[in-house]
Amino acid sequence: MESKDIVNWLRERTELTLIGEEVLDDIAPHFQWLTIPDQQAIARAGEVPQGLYILYEGHLEGATQNLGLLPGEVVNLGALILDHPARRTVLTIGDCQLLFLEAATFKQFLAKYPQIIQTFSQYLATEVQELSAQLFFEQERQTILRPYLVPKARRAIMGKSRYAVALRSQIREAFASGEAVLIFGEPGLEKDNTAALIHFGSAIYRKDPMIKVNCATLQPNGADLFGHAQGKLSLLEALGKGTLLLNNIQELPKSLLPAIAELIQQGTYRPVSAPGEALAPVKRSQARIIAVSETIVPYLNNLFPKTIKIPPLRVRKADIEDYLRYYLQLACHAKNIAPVPVSQEALRKLQAYDFPNNLRELSNLVERAITQLQGCTEITEEIIWPSQSKRKQFRWNLLNAYPPFRAFLRSAWWPDRLNYGVTTWAFAAIVIILFIGPQQRSENFALNLFWAWWWPVVLITFPLVGRLWCAVCPFMIYGEITQKLSLWLWPRSLKKWPRQAAEKWGGWFLFGLFTLILLWEELWHLQNTAYLSACLLLLITAGAMIFSALFERRFWCRYLCPIGGMNGLFAKLSMTELRGQQGTCSAECSTYQCYKGGPQKGEGQATLGCPLYSHPAQLEDNRDCVLCMTCLKACPHRSIEVNLRPPAIELWTTHLPRPYEVALLFLLLNSVFLRRLPEIALEWDLTINFERFSSHAIAAMVALSLPTLIPLLAHQFIPQKNKTPHLSFWELAYGYLPLVLAGNLAHYLRLGLGEAGTILPLTLATFGLTDTTLPVLSAHPAVVAFLQGCVLVLGVFAALVITRKIGRQSLKILWPQYGAVMLLAWLMSQIIMGY
Repeated sequence: MESKDIVNWLRERTELTLIGEEVLDDIAPHFQWLTIPDQQAIARAGEVPQGLYILYEGHLEGATQNLGLLPGEVVNLGALILDHPARRTVLTIGDCQLLFLEAATFKQFLAKYPQIIQTFSQYLATEVQELSAQLFFEQERQTILRPYLVPKARRAIMGKSRYAVALRSQIREAFASGEAVLIFGEPGLEKDNTAALIHFGSAIYRKDPMIKVNCATLQPNGADLFGHAQGKLSLLEALGKGTLLLNNIQELPKSLLPAIAELIQQGTYRPVSAPGEALAPVKRSQARIIAVSETIVPYLNNLFPKTIKIPPLRVRKADIEDYLRYYLQLACHAKNIAPVPVSQEALRKLQAYDFPNNLRELSNLVERAITQLQGCTEITEEIIWPSQSKRKQFRWNLLNAYPPFRAFLRSAWWPDRLNYGVTTWAFAAIVIILFIGPQQRSENFALNLFWAWWWPVVLITFPLVGRLWCAVCPFMIYGEITQKLSLWLWPRSLKKWPRQAAEKWGGWFLFGLFTLILLWEELWHLQNTAYLSACLLLLITAGAMIFSALFERRFWCRYLCPIGGMNGLFAKLSMTELRGQQGTCSAECSTYQCYKGGPQKGEGQATLGCPLYSHPAQLEDNRDCVLCMTCLKACPHRSIEVNLRPPAIELWTTHLPRPYEVALLFLLLNSVFLRRLPEIALEWDLTINFERFSSHAIAAMVALSLPTLIPLLAHQFIPQKNKTPHLSFWELAYGYLPLVLAGNLAHYLRLGLGEAGTILPLTLATFGLTDTTLPVLSAHPAVVAFLQGCVLVLGVFAALVITRKIGRQSLKILWPQYGAVMLLAWLMSQIIMGY
């Protein structure tokens, strides 16, 4: 096109005709012809324009104002005259042909022809007026929206579980869609953050604001959301094409339900009119609606074309690790400390917890752990623990009820003076007497003490005081002596506990060791062979001494001791427990002296810390507490409690099943039958040659294996459709625990009531003396049988009750295990009572 033709076209089709033909004749040769493809920006809001564009053919559109621009439209004229950035973004729609004049060239003509500015003064005034109006509108809009703005999404959806993957997929699907979305889930799941992810992930909506409105605080007439007919901008008008997040929509006033339904379904709303005024005209909203709800609201939920349900944390426990590390990173950054690793035990403890308050509770838990970390290099299970209210049900703190009892437990007498002043020397004397004294139980009081006194007494005490025996256990006393002597002779740092390996294999090690001990006891007649009983005691003591010389604290006692494993299992039935007050520990404690040890603080004494590395506030059952009262002595906040509680309550409240514990439980069940092999042979006319070692060994291994088949088979008859987690074999197996304890106690009652009373003349006989005047106490066999039967009946009753509590089902569902309990009790009665 010739310059003359360009001038004619500019005069006829554009607003440049105002500047005169002479000026146009001078400018026209400097125009360039450009062909620009679809969706290209020729001007961007806030950027310095490259030049003057005049549309010759095609169609332009304002990206934000949604304005259509036809041929002849001049773009960037006002910005170039005022020397301002472009006011709006302009995009090409389809291929467009434009005339282009570079900005520098146009400014030269402005300097050469001042009349251009004069000619367009009215245009500039209009431009300034529009800018002022737009600025005022933006200021008013920001003032209205500011209290409700959501600046950004706090975090992404974390985790690798199938729930996390599905949730991310649903959010991505919602990115491109403009449909209303309902986000549903339990409290504490950060549903508003999921809504923010949808908004800020959307290419369409993320350029516009997102606001969050709490439905519980909306006015019943909706004036704060819809505005007044004659009032200022409403929230919806100010929001424009942004996203409206209706938080807690289940709390929406009932009077607003129809209006919100209309907004969701039709995208329209009606401003509120004053009484007596005519109804305001209906307005259309371009906002996207996202709602968050914690409960089902049928009337509203059906209005949303898209629903996203966020699964609770308890069903996606594989994601806990990712969230835990993220929250730890945030907490460490806030306190300006290096990131702290988390032990596998701590992670497993969190994964075993249901988190009723979901991510909010996990975040608070992490912040509390970091606050109380106090220089530790790792977050362990003793530092991080979830709150569990069931622990406090039906408890009575004996320390508050009986202050002298508390004073005794805090004194040097318990257990140190008792251990080092009595137990150490008594144990050594007993072992020596077992070696050098008479070898028959009828002639050696030490053998009588071990089998007729210790076993019945310790079994009776389990339901009363749990692992109290472990507090005065001679095995670990000699282990501690070995540890102190070795450090004195060879100063060094003892090894840290290999917790992960110990948790995985320690229980199976003590199970195997207990199996060998039972076979040794049966095949070599330990009950009636003094030196072999002494060897058994020394074997366990040697294990404690060796591992105490290698590892810090009582590694053997917590993970590897077979007697400790049995004690920890039966201690679950105890009516007493030691616990810490979680609220006191989390709010007041910053030193963890009960766990780590430390100097005297307040009324807290100087200690070396818990020998089993257990924090009293995180104990879930009695398994990992030996009642040494170190924590009671160390605590300066009176947080420690020694509670009376319903026996075995932990088995159906806070208990965590462990396969190796179940294996040990059934091993102890089988040991009742193993120790009664002669009675079994007699009762059922079995031919077993006990004089022949191989025959005896085979019979012993069968007796140590066969009874377990009864519980295993019984479990197969529990209806499959009802096998909830509470009905898993590992959970329900603990229902047999009272029967196992009763069977072992019934077995040892014969020795306790028949031979324990001969201890005085036996003491003299051990040293070759006789005195017929010393009393001998022995129960009649009929009395023994009666008491054995009572113990078994009590064990059956307790087993049935605990099975019902654990399984949480009716007799119709649990009858196979009930039947197995009664069958095992009947078999025990046949071989124990009357012999």
